[in-house]
This record gives sequence, C-alpha cells and structure tokens, in this order.
Amino acid sequence: MQSRSCTTGLAGDANYLTGAEIMIKKCILWLTLSVCGVGLINARSQTLSSLTLQQAETIALKNHPRVIAAEYNALASNQMVREVRSSYFPTAYGSLTGTEADHDSRLGAGFLNTPRLISKEGDGITVDQLITDSGRTSNLVASSRLSARAANENTQATRYDVLLAVNHAYFEVLRAQALLRVANETVEERQVVQDQVSALVQNKLKSTLDLSFANVSVAQAKLLQIQTQDDLDARQADLTRAMGLENRRAYTLQEVPLPPAPPPSSAPLLAAAIANRPELIGLRFQLQSAYKLQRAERDLSFPTVTAEGVAGYIPAIDQIGLPSVIPDHYEAAAINVNIPIFNGHLFAARRAAALMRARQANQNLRDVQEAIDRDVRVAYYDAVTGYQRIGVAAQLLNQAKLALALAQGRYNLQLSSIVALTQAQLGETQAEVQAVNAKYDFQNENAVLEYQTGTLR
Repeated sequence: MQSRSCTTGLAGDANYLTGAEIMIKKCILWLTLSVCGVGLINARSQTLSSLTLQQAETIALKNHPRVIAAEYNALASNQMVREVRSSYFPTAYGSLTGTEADHDSRLGAGFLNTPRLISKEGDGITVDQLITDSGRTSNLVASSRLSARAANENTQATRYDVLLAVNHAYFEVLRAQALLRVANETVEERQVVQDQVSALVQNKLKSTLDLSFANVSVAQAKLLQIQTQDDLDARQADLTRAMGLENRRAYTLQEVPLPPAPPPSSAPLLAAAIANRPELIGLRFQLQSAYKLQRAERDLSFPTVTAEGVAGYIPAIDQIGLPSVIPDHYEAAAINVNIPIFNGHLFAARRAAALMRARQANQNLRDVQEAIDRDVRVAYYDAVTGYQRIGVAAQLLNQAKLALALAQGRYNLQLSSIVALTQAQLGETQAEVQAVNAKYDFQNENAVLEYQTGTLR
C-alpha cells in the first residue's frame, strides 16, 4: 500500500512538472515573440527616423503647401489656354420658343420678331463660327500660352525656394547634432578632470580653489549641453516645417559629403544664373505674353467676320392658322462683318494700357536680372570665404588640442595652475564649435550659391 501510494504520488508530481514545463515553454515562446516584435518595431522606427538630404527634398516637394499651390496655379493657367482657344470653334445652342397671342392681332411695340402675333410653338438650333478677327484670337492664344509657361517656371521657382529651405534646415539640424556631441564630450572630459582634482583635494595635494575652478568648468559645459539640446529640438521643428509636414518629427540625419571648392571665378556662375534661374525664364515669358496681349488689343480696331446659321421646326403649322404655303421648317445662313468706327477711344486706351504693361514687364525683368547678378556675386564670395574658414578652423582645433594636452600635463606635474588648464579647456571647446560652424556654414553657403545659379537639385 505504501509503495502504491508512493508510486501514485510520484506520478502526480510527474504530471505536475509536465504541466509546469508546458507553461514555462509557453511563457518563453511569448517572451521570444515579444522581444522579436519589439526588435522589429525598433528596427522600423530606426528606419523611419533615418533621413537623407535627398529624402527630405523629395518629401518637401511632395507635401509642401507652397509647391502644391504653385502647381494648381500652373494647371489653372494651362486651362486659360483652352479658354482662349475656344474662339476658334463654332458655338451652337438650341432654342425652344412658345408664343401665346390674340388671334389675328398685330404687333404694336416691343421686340417680337414678327409683325403678326400668332400662337405657336417651335424649336431650332443656331450655330456661330468666327471666320477672322484680324489676328486678335491668335495673339490672345499666344499670350495665354506664354503666361502658362511663365506659371510653370514660377512653380519651378517655388520648388527652388522650398529646396533651399530644406537644405538650410537639414544642415542646421546636422550642425545642432554635431554641437550636441561636442557638448556631451566636453561634459565627460571636464567631469574626468573634476574627479581628478576632487581626489587630489581629498588627499591634500590641491586646494579647494582648484576644485572650485573645476566645478565652474563642468557647469559651463553642462550649460552648453542644455543649450545645444534645446537648439537641436528647435532645428528639428524647422526641418519638419520645411518638409511641409504637419506634426513635428525627430530624425537621425545622414551626413552630406563636403562640397568641392568654389570655382576660381564667378563669371561662369553668372552665366549659369542668367540661363537657369526660373524667375528670369518666367519673366521672359511674361514679357513676351505682354507684347502678344498688346498686339491683340491693337487688333480690336480691325474688322471681325463671323458666319451664322439657323434651322428649326414648327410643328402642326396648319392647325395654328398659317397658310399652307408656309413650310413647317426653316433654315438660314448669314455672314456678318463688324467694322469698328468709334467707341469713345475705348480700343485706343486698351491698346495703350497693354503697351505700358509690356514696358513695365521689361523693366521688371531688368530689375530681377540685376538683383540676381548681385546675389550670385555675394553668394560666391561667401562660399569662397566659408571654404577658407574650414581649413583655418581645422588648424585652430589642432593647436587647441595640443595646448590642452600640454596644459593638462603641466598641471599634472604641478608646473601650472588650474586657471591655465581651464583656459585651455575653454579654448578647445571654442575651437571645436568653430570647426563645426565652419563646416556647416560652408554647406549652407554652397546651397545658396547653387540656388542663386539655378543648379540646386
């Protein structure tokens, strides 16, 4: 009996362990799946948060409201071409007419088209076709096409503005990220020095004055860290706005290779700007459109020839008292020639106003061309100066690092005071900040130069 009970107890324990093992396996399985799922989510979030400059530009051109509005404006301008071209095609409209009158009465006054009033019903169609208006419609069509091309160039100019804003915001985020790394490294390095000085003070090898200077140095580094973190958040918001996104998003941006040095002369850049800037191309189209419109207004003074045809049917004509010799249908055609004689100088005023607007467009083109010439030169000089600053800032950083190493060594050997060490630390931090600023200043200036020359892509 005892052995039987023991056997039964062992079997129950075995069953219990088997169920526990199953529960443990299930928990491990769920845990594994959860970890994998979290890993996939993290990988996906990392993929979404990583951003290149080309991706940022693509997002901006797709989503920015200024670009979308400019595209709609260009589409509307293209529809204006169809609107003006409609004059080339015939105009047809149908008519249904019903008349109720006293029997055998006569017309006394008014605008009805028959002297005898008869109750009747009829339907018909009228077709008008322009034969010639002395070139006015062709000039209007040409003007509208040029205006549409100008609108397309304005759309491209808007894209350039958005791309420049994206480039600027992108490089500012990279600058803020680099400055934050400098601040973090500065805090770590100065914290190490503070710990060393604190240990020396505890061992009575340094005075508390040295520790005070070390504490001030660490506090300055932490203030720089807080400031750069705040600046990074603000620049992330600027990038989100530049890309035309509604909600603020944080991205890990990919570095952009440093552009090559600017050319030795600004002359080819000026030629490229004159040929490529969409604002100039659009203003040239607007100027041509204005002169085409002026010619169309001049053509108002010339004759216009149109053809007109009508046809219709009067049902049950015998039942309304008309003679049987009158047919129950009608057709007619005519040619109209309109010759302007005098309208209070209306056409002359419209022609003169169109000529003045064309001359205004010419001066606007000249003004923008001179402004672009100036902007290209300024952008070129800024880019040249920015490229030179990179090399100088790199040399300054190397010298600052060497000075800090020497100051650290002299302080460790008790050959100099903590003041020299903290000054060397401050000099190195400033040199690192200047090196970062020089790099991204040049990238910003190069983007501006490409924008001014019409080569920003």
